[in-house]
Amino acid sequence: MQTAVSTNTEKLPTVPLLLEIADAFNSRDADRIMSYFTEDCTFYMASGPEPVGRTVSGKAAVHKVLADRFKVIPDMTWTHEYEYVAGTRAVTVWRVTGHATDGTVLDYQGCDLWEFRDGLVVNKDTYWKIVRPD
Repeated sequence: MQTAVSTNTEKLPTVPLLLEIADAFNSRDADRIMSYFTEDCTFYMASGPEPVGRTVSGKAAVHKVLADRFKVIPDMTWTHEYEYVAGTRAVTVWRVTGHATDGTVLDYQGCDLWEFRDGLVVNKDTYWKIVRPD
């Protein structure tokens, strides 16, 4: 009698991996962050001209967007509230704070919807609350 052996060798994301990626983002080191992304990754930013915010495609383009953002918001920091993993997808809920060079103060709750391929980020879709005075 033969036993079926799974041929799926894809490396799935884990909570410890999500926390490593969070640490990389909090380092504000674009090279370190991008070590967790595929070459053909896509980052759907929280705001922008498209219904999905702004689509940034490819590792080099995402690297540039992040490096540019950290120049404008040099103390940008994420505090993770919780996260979970479901197969090749994950969700992280966090609060982001920081002070932009133009005087803008960030203090938003948000979340990322992640999709992984073989343990690397292939899609990162960011959402955050819009804070407005009543």
